[in-house]
Amino acid sequence: TPSLIMDPECSRLLPALCAVLVDPRQPVADDTCLEKLLDWFKTVTEAGMGEGVTVDFPQRPDRPSLLLLQENPCLVELLFRVLKAHDPRPRVLSFSLRLAGLFAAQEDCFQYLQVSLSRAVDTIFSLQGDSSLFVASAAGQLLVHILALAMRGPAEGHPSPQGCDWPACAQKIVCHVEDSLRSTATPQVTQALNVLTTTFGHCHSPWTQGLWVRLSPLVACLLEKDPIPASHSLVDLLLSVARSPVGSSDCGLWETLAQTLSHLSPTQAGPLALGILKLQDCPQALKTQAFGVLLQPLACVLKAAAQAPGPPGFPEGATGDSITVDTFLSSKSACVGLLCQALAHLELLQLLPQRPSPWPQAPLLRAAVAILRFCHGSAAPTSDVGGHLCAVLAGCVRVQRAALDFLGTLSQGTGPQELVTQVFAVLLEYLTSPDSSPMVLKKAFQATLRWLLGSPKAPSCCDLDPHTQLFLGELLPVLRKRLCSPCWEARDSGLEFLTQVTRHWGGQAAFRHALLASEVPELTGQLLRDPESYVRASAVTATGQLSSWGLYATPTGPEHPEVQQESLFTELLHILSTDSEGFPRRAVMHVFTQWLKDGHADVAEDLEQFVARVLQAASQDLDWEVRAQGLELALVFLEQLLGQPGSRCPYAVALPEAAPPATLAQVLQALCRVQLFEFALRALFDCDRPVAQKSCDLLLFLKAKATPCGGPQEAGASPDVVSVEAALQRWQAGEQGQPLGELEPEAVMAVLRSMDLEGLRGMLAKSSDHMEKSPQSLLQDMLATVGVLGENEADCY
Repeated sequence: TPSLIMDPECSRLLPALCAVLVDPRQPVADDTCLEKLLDWFKTVTEAGMGEGVTVDFPQRPDRPSLLLLQENPCLVELLFRVLKAHDPRPRVLSFSLRLAGLFAAQEDCFQYLQVSLSRAVDTIFSLQGDSSLFVASAAGQLLVHILALAMRGPAEGHPSPQGCDWPACAQKIVCHVEDSLRSTATPQVTQALNVLTTTFGHCHSPWTQGLWVRLSPLVACLLEKDPIPASHSLVDLLLSVARSPVGSSDCGLWETLAQTLSHLSPTQAGPLALGILKLQDCPQALKTQAFGVLLQPLACVLKAAAQAPGPPGFPEGATGDSITVDTFLSSKSACVGLLCQALAHLELLQLLPQRPSPWPQAPLLRAAVAILRFCHGSAAPTSDVGGHLCAVLAGCVRVQRAALDFLGTLSQGTGPQELVTQVFAVLLEYLTSPDSSPMVLKKAFQATLRWLLGSPKAPSCCDLDPHTQLFLGELLPVLRKRLCSPCWEARDSGLEFLTQVTRHWGGQAAFRHALLASEVPELTGQLLRDPESYVRASAVTATGQLSSWGLYATPTGPEHPEVQQESLFTELLHILSTDSEGFPRRAVMHVFTQWLKDGHADVAEDLEQFVARVLQAASQDLDWEVRAQGLELALVFLEQLLGQPGSRCPYAVALPEAAPPATLAQVLQALCRVQLFEFALRALFDCDRPVAQKSCDLLLFLKAKATPCGGPQEAGASPDVVSVEAALQRWQAGEQGQPLGELEPEAVMAVLRSMDLEGLRGMLAKSSDHMEKSPQSLLQDMLATVGVLGENEADCY
């Protein structure tokens, strides 16, 4: 009898494996193979036919998973490992439950297994409380599958909430959920809520409305308990129901959500409020209530920081109530947790298209600035709450990071100039302060960049507005100081900021003037020799960006005698050839590639020499990313020779764009002169697959461009062709050999035409274990790990 996706050897091995998994005395330590086996069965149950399947099912071709069960009684026995609840191997128990869930999710398999599943329900109930989270989760998932399949058929329509017309198995599960919801033990309540969350998240049939009508009173009763049990699971359930078709019916869900918001603590209510505001269809009153919940912590901050009654702030309902104040005052952890949660939720909400309108931009800005000042110690509190916040938040890195992230997000909006000035002032405080931790400093630079780039343009739209110019004059001395910091993270963050701001403002006169007068470019050049590799890499990127805009000159003078006569290109090439760390070398390759695209002065001076020297250095690099980026640079060079240059920097040296593209013969000769072919052909057999793939793509691109143009004819078995083919064979065998030297274009094209590059690309596209992913190999591996197979039978890859 043929078996699905299994040759006779697989059919022989599966019973032995099932026997191992059923025997609790057999150790199964490697759960990787179990996961792979589960993926295989998932393919069977979902797609029906796996890779390489040739078996024909003339009678029931649409039911392959059912056939697999019918033809393998050992597999059915394994599925009901759940009947032996005391198995000491949680991995195997979890696997059995999940596998049962895969089959139970299909109607034909469920009918076949229904009797056994019904008998196993009591055991599955007990496994929900298993000490292994994997087992407990799998048990809950299986219950949902059983409930969903049991409700198909007579009860598929709109069953009565009382359950008189529900199948016995479904009735048993729902009664168990009801009992768990009434329990005084929080773990049992949690289990019930999790099962319901999964049910409403995956089952959208009409019967789920009757299920909610039946269970919603018990869910609402949880709100009357103090404290509310399993609040996180309760929030997940309510949002799951709201997203399901039940949410669009009039079943009291919105009232339950409103009651829950008012009963939960501020920390517990935050995730629910955010979830409500993400819903597409929701009553406006409920959204207003939810938004008020998110704003309450920041309203408390504003009230604590207020010097005098100010203009209207947050919408009505967002005033900091006594519960929120009590949370602030209860403990440092509660205060910090509530503030961080509120800031994170509002940051997410700011980016959503369904965010509340009007958006209270101004009070949010004031609140973010106030929080940062409380943390920095520069706030002047006027109340007991304010004094408490000063003491609790002083130097709190967690809140500082959250507030800076939120402040950066608010840069997408507008605000009164007075507030924008306060924003830049507090950012400058953090950038200047010696107390700012490295991570806080990084966040401050990121927020500053977002506010600078979001600033309104001057009337001429070609330069910076006066306020930004004023801030820039204060910022650059701070940046210069950070580039000299003894903390390498500070130097690195400063360089990253400089790179980004130069990329956006390199062409603006006010920025160029201020930067050139600040000594920042000279300090950046010195950091090319920083002892920390991350800083060297960032310095490479920054100097490359500065040089692209004509804002960098190689440091000269008595303090730098070793680089007086060298160009930046020469210094970066030295880093590429000698730096012991990969990060700086990768950064150099990215800079050189961008320079080539932009027509940089050091490139245009002698294009072929530039490409040849870079490729020579990259070809000898041990870092595969450097070699791959070398191929990217080679492709850019090839495209430019063919007359397809990319976008260029406006400050690059003008290249003769009007000149016609070179003929194919000229292109091939240039490629041979820079020894691009040797680099690409060696890379074709690189031990790192991404490098070989890039090389293959490059050579295929050239081959495609040459073929329709009628390029140089093949040179037969010329000495050049013979030597190249011999070298390729050596390289494929792993030998390095002597360099090929300068080749003739005809020989190169003859070799390319003789190679099956398309077939090689197809082979490289396959995953490294594609030959070993067969079911037979997997079964052999699993049996070998427990000693069932002999040594010579194992196929452990």
